[in-house]
Amino acid sequence: MAEPLVDKNGLTEEEFLAQYSPKNYPRPSLTADNCVFRRTDAGGLELLLVKRGGHPYLGRWALPGGFVNPKETAEEASARELVEETGVEGLALERIGLYSDPNRDPRGWTVSMAFVALDNHGAIARAGDDAAATGWFAVNATKTAGGGADHVKLTCTNGNTTLTSEFDVATGAVTGTPRATNVKGTGFAFDHAQIVADAYLLVTKD
Repeated sequence: MAEPLVDKNGLTEEEFLAQYSPKNYPRPSLTADNCVFRRTDAGGLELLLVKRGGHPYLGRWALPGGFVNPKETAEEASARELVEETGVEGLALERIGLYSDPNRDPRGWTVSMAFVALDNHGAIARAGDDAAATGWFAVNATKTAGGGADHVKLTCTNGNTTLTSEFDVATGAVTGTPRATNVKGTGFAFDHAQIVADAYLLVTKD
């Protein structure tokens, strides 16, 4: 039987793990956020948002989502939070990407895995958990070209409420996937203007 491998300190993996303490290394909290779109009969696009019922960003509109629980995957948390905050379930959720700006959440170091979904069966959203309200926002895009990159302004409206996400469009160096850069948003909580921009580019790409 082969001898167990040891590291530069002469420890086997079992010995290393026995003395390892995660508390010695700072760790971010992990959240999952959802961009749920639906097509209107007229061919338009709508986005499902929730109004935050607690701090931070009390009263601001945000993507449905929340913290990933221990022993739960980001995918599981994404689906669970969507049901808890909006009552919407059964949608196919696809990863958009990981959002890790250390200043994205005023509560502290928080990293989010974001997901996108298309509602094709007329989900009825209702506020739950810590969401004060839900709303489908009509998404209108104004596009201009120039300077080597397309520029897009998304205007999201629901009644008298208007949110915006304005950005340049870049192309992924490896996959060619369109991504939003230089994002400037108004009305959204956290960095959700960035996530909405990336999700919009994914669902509208040719």
